Amino acid sequence: MDLYKMGVWQVFLAGGPIMWPILLCSVWGVAIIIEKIWYLRKIKIITHDFLSKIFDKMKRHEVREALEICDNVKGPISNILKAGILKYDRPRPQIIEAIEDASLYEIPRIERNLTALATIAHVSPLLGLLGTVTGMVRCFQTIQAKSLSGNPTSPGDLAGGIWEALLTTVAGLIVAIPMFVAYNYLVNRVNSFILEMEKASTELVNFLTE
Repeated sequence: MDLYKMGVWQVFLAGGPIMWPILLCSVWGVAIIIEKIWYLRKIKIITHDFLSKIFDKMKRHEVREALEICDNVKGPISNILKAGILKYDRPRPQIIEAIEDASLYEIPRIERNLTALATIAHVSPLLGLLGTVTGMVRCFQTIQAKSLSGNPTSPGDLAGGIWEALLTTVAGLIVAIPMFVAYNYLVNRVNSFILEMEKASTELVNFLTE
């Protein structure tokens, strides 16, 4: 059979049962990537302008209005700053503690599913290798069966089984490589966002305690 003349479904079936968990990993990984990109875009704000509005209200002692600005802008940064504003008349350590407590809730939400994506990137090639090994086992079973029956084993008997077994390794790598690239991209985006949160929190604390 010519691999390049086969349909996608034929190639998939030729890889054996291990192709199914590899397919599941690919679907799950794509869903995580789409969800994370959508979520990071949804919570992204222009932090400098947001802080300027809050500082302007706080200078006028309009605490309620500053809290309303935070409520209207949904996202981790606004939630963390709101926790600090609620303690605006407290000592600096208490303000910092309130912001840190809010961060303990918000940061895991930002990082959610990244571990699962990393797991998919690492497990997919292993599944491909498993499929290749099980395929090789079937090839040797064929050799044994033909030897016991007195029939000679032809190169075609082995070559066909081997190339079909290697399809799972190819499929695993096809899934793993883009997942690994996407994981590193998303980790960089998340780290940048967390750094932005920390800078905004520091500016708020300095403003409230100056």
